[in-house]
Amino acid sequence: MTKVSTASAPRSLSEQLAEWAANLDEHDVPDTVRSAVANTVLDTVALAIASLDTDYGRAVSQAADTPGNCTVFGSDTPRSPYDAALINGTTGHGEDFDNTYEGCPVHSGVVVVPALFAAGEAYGLSEGRVALGMAVAIEVMCRLGAIAKKGVHAAGFHPTSVLGTVAAAIGVGVARGHDAEQLKNTLGVSASMSAGIIEYLADGSWTKRMHAGWAAQSGIRAAAMGGAGFHGPVSVFEGIHGLYKAFAPSIEPDLSLLVDGLGQHWEAAHVAFKPYACGTMTQPYIDCAVRLAQRGIKPTDVEEIVCQVGEGTVHRLWEPLPLKQSPPTPYAAKFSGPYTVAAGFCYGDAGLAQFTNASIRDPEVLELAAKVRFEVDPENEYPRNYTGHVVAQLKNGETVTEFQGQLRGGLREPLSRDDLLAKCQANLSFGNWSGPGATDLASYADELFGSHAIFSAKLLGK
Repeated sequence: MTKVSTASAPRSLSEQLAEWAANLDEHDVPDTVRSAVANTVLDTVALAIASLDTDYGRAVSQAADTPGNCTVFGSDTPRSPYDAALINGTTGHGEDFDNTYEGCPVHSGVVVVPALFAAGEAYGLSEGRVALGMAVAIEVMCRLGAIAKKGVHAAGFHPTSVLGTVAAAIGVGVARGHDAEQLKNTLGVSASMSAGIIEYLADGSWTKRMHAGWAAQSGIRAAAMGGAGFHGPVSVFEGIHGLYKAFAPSIEPDLSLLVDGLGQHWEAAHVAFKPYACGTMTQPYIDCAVRLAQRGIKPTDVEEIVCQVGEGTVHRLWEPLPLKQSPPTPYAAKFSGPYTVAAGFCYGDAGLAQFTNASIRDPEVLELAAKVRFEVDPENEYPRNYTGHVVAQLKNGETVTEFQGQLRGGLREPLSRDDLLAKCQANLSFGNWSGPGATDLASYADELFGSHAIFSAKLLGK
């Protein structure tokens, strides 16, 4: 007679994650995470409003035109939840000025806020449930990124889109009050909706911008399907054809990072907020360039500038070097090491105004950008830490060095709430916004947790 084992099989990662999320309560979310969620709302909404009337903002709004009751940030025309999430994610991420995460540059805010806000309005959820869903989604997205590190980028995919779809899905499911079985299926379904290649790097085209919106709307759809009982693979993370095998095949993922310490250690508390409107990895180098100029060095004094960089940044920021030294579009300039360094040096900033058609054609900036090159530093800490190391060789024979030891706005040197309010107000002003100002938006975001009121984002529409 065959003996039947009664030992239970080990639980999959999706089951463990779903059980934690399903049993989470608002009171379990620490103040540091609540603050990170509120700051993420403040940052994301202002960026979406600032970008709505851009060429790509108008295009995605025209394409995503299904009527509904969900707010499009900065617009007086509501859309369906899927289209509102797509538009708000696209405009929020469009200028690459949104929040990020050290360890893997995933942009949680522009996925999570559009997804949860649209779901909140579509399903009549409470403000507190929307806030809880955002906390869960940001946490999961950061943990997925900590596992991926450089792997998703190395495979030619955009981690914000690939990992954001999964995070948005579980966040929406939590906000809707789904149980562990529903959330397990949601996770399994969501990864089959993940997508987003990084070929935009070749010509500065717009597809990266839509990746956040695509992930947001896909997360709403995946949560609906999982919630309805549509089965997804339970081994979605660790399986032989799972998420990391498909989108990060070059790595041996440490999948324990997804579930270890859930509820005790929150990665969501460590989201970073950018001081500059461009790619995360180039920001410390801009700080160095700004400080070089503050020493009284003029662009005409410079023979060359050499940036010591991490190997993992080269294919996104530095090659092919001639193209990066003269980026064809404002969007391409955001992912150009030479241009961003030159802009920081010449303008003293790299905000929205430094990435216009006029700015990227400024002869003084382009002349300096042509003198900026890179060398790979094998000791560079990327992606564990984002540093900047710039060596300027001057025409008088002098060598001047600047070093930035961490991402300003990150865990080691965070931006203050006052810094974020100033950034928010500047972005609202850039978008000619006449609605509530940064202080009012901050109050709105701060009051979401613990509120039983029905969620509405109408004050964010025109």
